Amino acid sequence: MSSFEIPKTQTVTLFRKNGGLEVIEVDDNYPVPTINDDEILIKNKYSGVNYIESYFRIGLYPATLPYVMGREASGVIVAAGSNVKNFKVGDKIAYMSPGSFSQYTKIVPGVAVFKLPENSTEEDFQNFAAILLQGLTALTFIEEAYKVKKDDFILVHAAAGGVGLLLTQLISGRGAHVIATASSDEKLQLAKDAGAEYLINSKTEDILAKVLEITDNKGVQASFDSVGKDTYEISLNSLARKGTFVSFGNASGAVPPFPIARLAAKNLKVLRPSVINYVTTKEEWDYYTTELIRLVKSDALKINIYKIYPLKDYKLAAADIESRKTSGKLLLQIPN
Repeated sequence: MSSFEIPKTQTVTLFRKNGGLEVIEVDDNYPVPTINDDEILIKNKYSGVNYIESYFRIGLYPATLPYVMGREASGVIVAAGSNVKNFKVGDKIAYMSPGSFSQYTKIVPGVAVFKLPENSTEEDFQNFAAILLQGLTALTFIEEAYKVKKDDFILVHAAAGGVGLLLTQLISGRGAHVIATASSDEKLQLAKDAGAEYLINSKTEDILAKVLEITDNKGVQASFDSVGKDTYEISLNSLARKGTFVSFGNASGAVPPFPIARLAAKNLKVLRPSVINYVTTKEEWDYYTTELIRLVKSDALKINIYKIYPLKDYKLAAADIESRKTSGKLLLQIPN
């Protein structure tokens, strides 16, 4: 049922064919989805911008066309199916689901959605749209992809990016030593402010040589690498014996195939994790979202919102993030 007036059409940002920034479109007459008895309809307020959208757009990841972009958002439930028990019209929520660059999104409210407090402010809607996907990514990765321990040396590439800044805070918070890479001194300062102990300018310094110097030629226990093609060799060669290469992005292109036998030289481990596969069950989702909220509320994890763009300006936001001009999190404000 709904006590909200729901229009038949809405504004969305999408693409209808694969390509560069030029294929991004704004459609002001896209149908508002109709829900079934098991679904809810959300009127979105803010949606998080993530680099992964470019992988779908260029065809690196498969996408059914036309493809409405977006991975996460915050908003208000405006309609709920008759079988929905734990959520109701008027609830304020944050969620992860495809298609959030839109005024309205429908989802089955199982895993990947949680209620915000009834007294949530506009800032709360912004913060939870900004922290949800990237915060859960950082939190699950340091617990499950590689369980970071006190005194570990950890290499974090693109440490001033959205996930990078969160990883840096969480890793240093465990008493480990963060070796941060970034493309400018300004970005390195952000990583330092987030807790990075060692700073490497990826444009002007030899990352591998610096890592080996810092670690007395032993290497790091893990490398968290969202850059991909340009840095995977550095990540592998920077690892200590029994080290772990966590590859989770392709900002410079996909990591090319390499012989698995090369891992034997130091008994290395390689992962290509996806956050959604760490929060698949309700128990996993509840555990990690509860911990994420605790960290945010206690100021152990600070949210860095770089800029908020109108939904219709997503192409500009995409250009900014793909040119590596940004740091922290980008958001889209969804029109009423």
